[in-house]
Amino acid sequence: MDLSYSDEEKAFREEVRTFLKNKLPKELSDKVRGGDELGKADIERWHAILNEQGWLAPNWPKKFGGAEWNAVQRHIFEEEAAAHHAPRIIPFGLSMLAPVLQKFGSKEQQDYWLPRILSGEDWWCQGYSEPGAGSDLASLKTTAVRHGDHYVVNGQKTWTTLGQHANMIFCLVRTDKEVKQQEGISFLLIDMDTPGIEVRPIVLLDGGAEVNEVWFTDVKVPVENLVGEENKGWTYAKYLLTHERTNIAGTGFSQAGLTAVKRLAKAEIAGGKPLIQNPHFAARLAQVEIDLKAMSTTNLRIISKAAAGTAPGVESSMLKVKGTIIRQEINDLARRAAGIYAMPFASEAIEGSNAGLPDPLAAGPVAAQYFNNRKLSIFGGSNEIQRGIIAKVTMGG
Repeated sequence: MDLSYSDEEKAFREEVRTFLKNKLPKELSDKVRGGDELGKADIERWHAILNEQGWLAPNWPKKFGGAEWNAVQRHIFEEEAAAHHAPRIIPFGLSMLAPVLQKFGSKEQQDYWLPRILSGEDWWCQGYSEPGAGSDLASLKTTAVRHGDHYVVNGQKTWTTLGQHANMIFCLVRTDKEVKQQEGISFLLIDMDTPGIEVRPIVLLDGGAEVNEVWFTDVKVPVENLVGEENKGWTYAKYLLTHERTNIAGTGFSQAGLTAVKRLAKAEIAGGKPLIQNPHFAARLAQVEIDLKAMSTTNLRIISKAAAGTAPGVESSMLKVKGTIIRQEINDLARRAAGIYAMPFASEAIEGSNAGLPDPLAAGPVAAQYFNNRKLSIFGGSNEIQRGIIAKVTMGG
């Protein structure tokens, strides 16, 4: 079913469209549309434009400098931003750390760190996963031992997305080895320029290095960088993960991807007819469109709950599972619709090779997106683990 919007909401959509038309640099939207990698300067440029407009932190309360949009406004902006091929907003500081600081941080931490997130002075990355602690995050081994006015951190984090750009990392560390795993974890804010930190890139299938290993060797962290109470970090970690899982769903990206698939399927000829007329392909396309519309409604409910100051519960796990399945299905349909044009996934390898398609930029990123987005069902808590959480909460046990 289609969502029904009020006149006020329709006016807001037009405001967003006008803003994107006038303020989104064409060179940035072309990069996104063509599947080109965005550099740090590109992302910072877009963040600065949004911050100047007051739209960089739509989910933050106004008292912290946010837009304090309601669920529908956030949904509308996400849809339009994806449709106009705007760069994604990097979530680590804005959508993951900030809610934790706003709920559990001290006033001093809020007054210092939150403005720096908005201004772009700090680029944050996430220090959660370790080689032996992914979905079983509570088994993490990185330690922080207190010595007077500072902690000494030793250990390793992995799959640290965009860690090569970050100057700050929020980390889960073990501060007590003698208690139950979940009860001995703390939440630390660590300056990446501190002596003893080493960032090592992990080269992915497409040749990029989006993720990294981060090593800590006798790294000194001021005690005032502890968020909340010592050994209460698991509570803060779970709160953050509910926000992360909600963001992973990416309804706007899925909608934009679905539109691109339809465009490709209309151009690709299979058996003498456009692929979109193939009964099997059309059925898959219709099913994913139905699922996406249903998920959009669920997403609105969950965003409303978060906006009310309550961390989403099992709903965020449900949204994460369904959202990632939908995005991966759209990636697969795009790959099939692009046919032979999806074979290469380095942009320079396909230049001029897809002249038969209605949009030369449409097929370029297909294979890269397909392979890269296999990770969606793993990070943020694997879908298998999320299904277990859903079963436990909804059916008991």
